[in-house]
Amino acid sequence: MPEKETLRLTPRQEDIERAAALLRAGELVAFPTETVYGLGADACNGTAVAGIYAAKGRPSFNPLIAHFPDAETARAYVEWPDLAERLAAAFWPGPLTLVLPLKPGHGISELTTAGLDTLGVRVPAHPTAQKLLRAFGGPVAAPSANPSGRISPTTADHVLAGLSGRIAAVVDDGACPVGVESTILGLVEAPVLLRPGGIAAEAIEALLGAPLPHQAGDAAINAPGQLRSHYAPKASVRLNAEAPEPGELFLGFGPRDGDLNLSPAGDLAEAAAHLFGYLHALDARGAPIAVAPVPEQGLGAAINDRLRRAAAPRD
Repeated sequence: MPEKETLRLTPRQEDIERAAALLRAGELVAFPTETVYGLGADACNGTAVAGIYAAKGRPSFNPLIAHFPDAETARAYVEWPDLAERLAAAFWPGPLTLVLPLKPGHGISELTTAGLDTLGVRVPAHPTAQKLLRAFGGPVAAPSANPSGRISPTTADHVLAGLSGRIAAVVDDGACPVGVESTILGLVEAPVLLRPGGIAAEAIEALLGAPLPHQAGDAAINAPGQLRSHYAPKASVRLNAEAPEPGELFLGFGPRDGDLNLSPAGDLAEAAAHLFGYLHALDARGAPIAVAPVPEQGLGAAINDRLRRAAAPRD
């Protein structure tokens, strides 16, 4: 696709209005959320959404999440059971995406939904994302703002490294505090975890009062982040390493120190916030990456999900 100048905008209101105007004109604008930077387009404009797939090199069978400023706005587009209301009250604004059946006459582009009759909806907590969504006044489709399958971006510099010249603008408001994508919960029938993320499954189970089943690994793709190889650096990745082998860079955790350490204190929230930034930093050094074990609990489930996909064989 032809290259264009990519503007670096600020969180000031005049730049937010400029970003919203670009979205209304069918352009692509990257913006920060509490999880990662998203690549936004008008979710009702099929041409604009096609631009997301082209800029990212993303498969068109992989659906996108629609972002809203509040639950009231999201309810206009999807069926809204009592459980959705309870989950939204507990976790929104925040890193939880709910996949719900679309309402008749919803107006969402089929490219946003990848032709499905459901939509992933989210209300981000980041104040700059909130300002942009309110200024735009409609649903914004926004996957992570990086080339498809590569490491997700947690700073504007990460966005520009992968997409400069392919998008209209990025709103730069520093690093994302959560650092891994949203948890995705299917609510079409019984609740099912489609992707672990920034809300721990245990917190959702506490609200449900019941165990939360996970979608089977061989099920059809019905939410973002389900491709086997995803979030991947250019270098190979070896997991659950006690120590690096010769020639490897080591991403440590807790007492297993390395070239970088996700959290010397073994704090999973700190590790999640550092994950993609540290993978970017190590990948820039051009050597294979070994990663120390991370506990499979709380946010560790999301961290390990991203690491397993980063280490998966490349198609």
